[in-house]
Amino acid sequence: MFHGEYVTRHTRGFSDVHDLTNDIQAIVERAGVGEGSVTVFAVGSTASITTLEFEPALVRDLAEALEQLWPRTMRSHHSQTWGDDNGFSHLRASILGPSVVVPVHGGEIVLGTWQQIVLVDHDNRPRERRIFVQVAGDAQTPGAV
Repeated sequence: MFHGEYVTRHTRGFSDVHDLTNDIQAIVERAGVGEGSVTVFAVGSTASITTLEFEPALVRDLAEALEQLWPRTMRSHHSQTWGDDNGFSHLRASILGPSVVVPVHGGEIVLGTWQQIVLVDHDNRPRERRIFVQVAGDAQTPGAV
C-alpha cells in the first residue's frame, strides 16, 4: 500500500532548519503501515531534507559550515542570469539533496537516538515550504510489533 501527505513549514531561509520527525511519525501512523519505508521529499530546488541531531549548537554548526562552502555573498552565474541572488541556495540544496528514505518497522520510523529528520531551507528569503511524505509498505497487523 501507498499513502502520501504534504507537510508545510514557514521558514526564514539562509539554511533555516526545522525538525520534521514527529510529523513524519504521525503520517506513518495515519497510513497504518507496519513494515515498509517512508520517503520525505522537499518540493523545490532550494531546500533539502536530511538527518541531523536537532540541537541548537549542531544546527548552528551546519549553517556555519554551509556558509563557508557557499557563502550567501558568492557570485554565481545563476544569480547573474536571473537576478535573484540565490545561486548559493541551489548549490547548498543540491549537495544535501532533496530527500531521505527511512525504514518503517513495527509502525515506527527507524532512527538513531539522536537522529531526526529535518528540512533545511537555503533560499535567501522566508518561504512556505511544502514537503511531500510518501509511506509504502504492508498494513499494520493489530497487536503486531
